[in-house]
Amino acid sequence: MPPRPRMLAAAVAAALALGAQAVPAAAADPATETSRGVGIPAFYTPPAELPGADGALIRSEPLPLALSLPGLDGPLPGRATRLMYKSTDANGEPLAVTGAYLEPAAKWRGDGPRPLVAVAPGTMGQGDQCAASMGLEHPLRLSSRTVSVGYENLAVYRLLLRGVAVVVTDYAGLGATDRLHTYVNRVDEAHAVLDAVRAARALDQASVTSASPVGLYGYSQGGGATAAAAELQPSYAPDVPLAGTYAGAPPADLTAVTEAIDGSDLAGALGWSLNGFLQTEPELRPVADRYLNVAGRRALEDLSTMCIGDALFGYGGDESTDWTTTGQSVSDIIRSEPALRDFLAEQRIGSLRPAGPVRVATGVSDNLVPHDQARRLAADWCAKDAEVSYVPVRLPDLGSGLLNHVTPLLADQGRALAWLTDRLSGKPADSTCGSLPEQP
Repeated sequence: MPPRPRMLAAAVAAALALGAQAVPAAAADPATETSRGVGIPAFYTPPAELPGADGALIRSEPLPLALSLPGLDGPLPGRATRLMYKSTDANGEPLAVTGAYLEPAAKWRGDGPRPLVAVAPGTMGQGDQCAASMGLEHPLRLSSRTVSVGYENLAVYRLLLRGVAVVVTDYAGLGATDRLHTYVNRVDEAHAVLDAVRAARALDQASVTSASPVGLYGYSQGGGATAAAAELQPSYAPDVPLAGTYAGAPPADLTAVTEAIDGSDLAGALGWSLNGFLQTEPELRPVADRYLNVAGRRALEDLSTMCIGDALFGYGGDESTDWTTTGQSVSDIIRSEPALRDFLAEQRIGSLRPAGPVRVATGVSDNLVPHDQARRLAADWCAKDAEVSYVPVRLPDLGSGLLNHVTPLLADQGRALAWLTDRLSGKPADSTCGSLPEQP
């Protein structure tokens, strides 16, 4: 099987293992917008006026879960609520973010009140139909125009079965129809994660309160989001103390990640990144206008409504040299343009000490979100006397950047959730900073 279909088939098989079914594209509805033929419910359209407080609830409604069984005390593994809440973007502007809160049916068996974990999704895409909250209702969308897989549902359900409440953020502009998703923007993502916790606490039907221990869970894009949230929590959300943060395969250095994904299975993520950069920093537009050729402009526009499955099929293996007027790669242009270099330097994670204990996991063979830059994040934090548990996931090179990146997530997820549950139970974490120099 050719590489692109093989990768997508693996993702689809994983979704089907979770009980998903193919969902036809929704018909256009006057009350919705559409993205690649999928109707976006009116819930996801933000109001003209937003509340002032970060994390304030804008609206909520019941969210039907695709995987749900009847139970004596309610549906299993829990009851879900769709959320829209207020946050603040990297430019200090207010925005609406969507997501979901899940109240578990299982009892929390640890000490203290029921804890809450904010799940920061991995790469979903840039089209609104890719939002993780929609993926809870439709774990697999498969049509002639889009393919999205709610692969984060596995971690969500495993947490619910432990009696842990979960809030999932869709991030800025993913789901919410008023702006483009600012993919891998560390400030936007960190704020969205922390404000999701505030929004969950504000729900009348939620059992979690300000006394509930809070943990963060994320891998890949989500690992960058939780890592950034752990750094920004003391200044942005002092009311959200963190019991523990899991940051798996974090893209801490976007300069290194940009070079790695160019020409890979996930080359489409270059377009998502560039689209997000241009939304956050309009002053970069002249640089883009100077370097992007017709093919590059078309690719960015096309990718702006794509999910990860679409990008694997449409752009997997593509080289950014085909998108530029000069034939240079995006990485070459970054090196030659101070404005781009400075912008990416501002996105670097690791310059601040994270709050609470953190677990940084990275596959030693990961060459998509490169292992070396993730390990460097752990080293940077150790140098700041942070409580770091560094976990190199030792797996052989599987011959595919996507497999090298995804397989450590599956191999390590059980241990990651156990580590996070221990932190939520009040157990102290062991720092491995002393042994880091000997670790790969």
